[in-house]
Amino acid sequence: MSSRSHEQALAALLSQLALSFDGAILGAALAYAAVRSILNYTANSKSLAKISKAPTLSVSDLRSLLQNHDQDHQDHEHNLVIVKGVVEAKSAVEWTWKESFRPPNVLLSHNSAYKAVILQKTQTCIYNEWKGFLGWTSELRAIFGRSLKEQETTLLRTVPFILVEGARWPRSDYVIVNMVGSVHPLPLTTVYHQVQPIAASRYTFIRALFGHEYPVGVLHEEKILPLGKCISAVGICNSKKGIPEIRSCKDLPYFLADITKDQMVADLAFKAKIQLWSGIVLGSLSIGVLGFAVMRNWNKWQAWRQRHSHLPSHTTIDADASRIDEDEAGDVPDGQLCVICLTRRRRSAFIPCGHLACCHFCAISVESEVSPKCPLCRQAIRNSIRVFEC
Repeated sequence: MSSRSHEQALAALLSQLALSFDGAILGAALAYAAVRSILNYTANSKSLAKISKAPTLSVSDLRSLLQNHDQDHQDHEHNLVIVKGVVEAKSAVEWTWKESFRPPNVLLSHNSAYKAVILQKTQTCIYNEWKGFLGWTSELRAIFGRSLKEQETTLLRTVPFILVEGARWPRSDYVIVNMVGSVHPLPLTTVYHQVQPIAASRYTFIRALFGHEYPVGVLHEEKILPLGKCISAVGICNSKKGIPEIRSCKDLPYFLADITKDQMVADLAFKAKIQLWSGIVLGSLSIGVLGFAVMRNWNKWQAWRQRHSHLPSHTTIDADASRIDEDEAGDVPDGQLCVICLTRRRRSAFIPCGHLACCHFCAISVESEVSPKCPLCRQAIRNSIRVFEC
């Protein structure tokens, strides 16, 4: 229960922080999200334009394309192409008599016995749903907890591979895939997926009772890029010792994919449209919230300045205070003492709440604050009025 109360207090603190300064913090956060959406829209639009203009070629057409580019002395950075081919190990085309006695340079999946050029093993620790005392689920942990507490270990192995055209042999036409510097997602195929339960210890029940997370199992996954899979490569193609080589382009969201060019264009167009409208909506909301916050704070400052312009000077206040002290030099009942100084009689009532709570001197001090509030009901006040007894 204590952890739940702490999280509720944290949620209240976050909401107060977002709405502080009459929503200025919330408006700034919305403006930041709008700017991010517009930047993502710009990046996706540029990627969409590049992929739409990129030609879709077969492996056998790359040599003629590169020869034409070399004759025209064009910049290799503009050799953006989309090549569709079949995955094959590079050792299959680098055959020699000495290497015929060596095993082929491919990866072997131990769980499925498939041959591959990329092998990724992942172990993910799975936690419980963090149900606390009496089965209540913590809102903050349900939203943020899994992503923060999830533990994952990944092992990635690769071997040099190429793309060939169909099942032709000998594979005289091929393109080398350069994976150096690529951080793009890979079109891997899941060949093994199993959850291994973890035995509960003596402290598991205690941790679950008080809402603490605990592991319940380990998910083992194995993904491969198998030989013979047909994929598309989107990147910059150059000639290396007369052999075409394709490498990734950092400005594009794709490098190796199992979808066609039309599917890439449709996916990027949909993402760009969503990000554009998200930027427009979030930007409009941020402008409205920030405008409201600016107007509210401007009005508060104007009201504070107006109150200070009508307040009496310090000399007048000191004279009134000395005169009040002389008039109220006698004993004052406890129920009529000022709630702030506890020395003088209550003489000023606040407007609009009407509470007679302070002496004249303390009422002037309360009015001089930036956001004056009644010391009894904490309601915002405009001014005070002095009350006299007949």
